[in-house]
Amino acid sequence: ERYDNREQAIQSIFEYVEVFYNNQRRHSTVGYLSPAKFERRYY
Repeated sequence: ERYDNREQAIQSIFEYVEVFYNNQRRHSTVGYLSPAKFERRYY
């Protein structure tokens, strides 16, 4: 996708991440932590 300016690109990326990134699903490999909790634990 092409954007007219940087702000449009940033907004599009932000919306993609917020909609498609899974913050809640737990995964057995990381001790049934959600991706967000796993990330906070190590960073």
